[in-house]
Amino acid sequence: MFRVSQFMHTIADPASAPPLRKPRAPVVIWNLIRRCNLCCKHCYSISADTDFPGELSTEQVFDVMDNLAAFGVPGLILSGGEPLLRPDIFDIGRRARDMGFYVGLSTNGTLIERRHLEPIRDAGFHYLGISIDGIAGTHDEFRQMEGAFDASLAATRMCMDSGIKVGLRFTLTRDNAHELPQLLQLADDEGVDKFYLSHLNYAGRGNRNRTDDAVHNITREAMDTIFTAAWEDAKKGGSKEFVTGNNDADGVYLLFWVREHMPELEPLVRQRLEFWGGNSSGVNVANIDNLGNVHPDTFWWDYNLGNVLERPFSEIWQDRSDPLMDGLKAQPRPLEGRCGDCDYKQICGGNTRVRAYQLTGNFWAEDPGCYLRNEEIGVRADEERIRVTPYRRDRATVDVKNVS
Repeated sequence: MFRVSQFMHTIADPASAPPLRKPRAPVVIWNLIRRCNLCCKHCYSISADTDFPGELSTEQVFDVMDNLAAFGVPGLILSGGEPLLRPDIFDIGRRARDMGFYVGLSTNGTLIERRHLEPIRDAGFHYLGISIDGIAGTHDEFRQMEGAFDASLAATRMCMDSGIKVGLRFTLTRDNAHELPQLLQLADDEGVDKFYLSHLNYAGRGNRNRTDDAVHNITREAMDTIFTAAWEDAKKGGSKEFVTGNNDADGVYLLFWVREHMPELEPLVRQRLEFWGGNSSGVNVANIDNLGNVHPDTFWWDYNLGNVLERPFSEIWQDRSDPLMDGLKAQPRPLEGRCGDCDYKQICGGNTRVRAYQLTGNFWAEDPGCYLRNEEIGVRADEERIRVTPYRRDRATVDVKNVS
């Protein structure tokens, strides 16, 4: 996750920059349930409106939470499927908050009614992320449900009127990129002070629909729009949060923005970007799925590191005998292709490894989602370089445990 607003506030007032700290344990994104009332085009968990057997019970969830707390996990993002379909979701949220976790709830919002507001408040969620992937019909098409946009917007308004902190979550593709300015205006009009732009990742239905990924110029235009909005807010001392995820080239692109607009701050910003380090899969972000399987992040559902019902999360997470985890935790990572040759890999960390793997079967190949140009990142155009054609080539079946 790239916290654009934090960097913009540092640029606006360098003296106010917070101290740099590394977390001791990862934030855990926990897909507590796979069932969902929607069937979204880009769903990484391939959820559906049906019960999936083998999901953790309330007591099993509580036992895992005890281990996460002892390990030092700072935050839990409770997700699904649609987490509001779990009858015990408010009990889980309340216990997590009482244990000292930062607790977020990621929901599509369509199921939220007024009767849910008091339980949501009582559970004490720090933040509700409600997904909006376009205006009206565009959102409904992505979510494959007529009226989804109106229901999610109504939920946003009800929650905000009740004092519940809400953010809008938007997944960028070529089919909805043109509506990003309208969505930012919608957030502004509704008084929503957090906006999360997620780049499309190649997992689940998001992998099957990767031909809809925003082409690189569209991505750059979208990031220009986000940077402008975040900068205008930071200049006036605002408190809005603009965040992006799933494309760590965003950090390098911000450095280019600083170089163009205020070059005297480039050394400071680069230092902080390198400390951030880009992609944190397998390091500062983890995933537990609905069956208790642990993954390097939410997009690696076809790669299991272990199961929390069989082995404590803390042991699974620190085990570097797994080749993928060993590479993710290595400094530097064993990157290849453009990513290996890039002058800025200390900032982005090699970007999103699952995209490279989905297209090539190689964990460490260049990320086809990187929208930076060769001449910008110090990569020589070389006819002998093996190129990956982004977005269109289906990979052969690969045994992920035997990839080197």
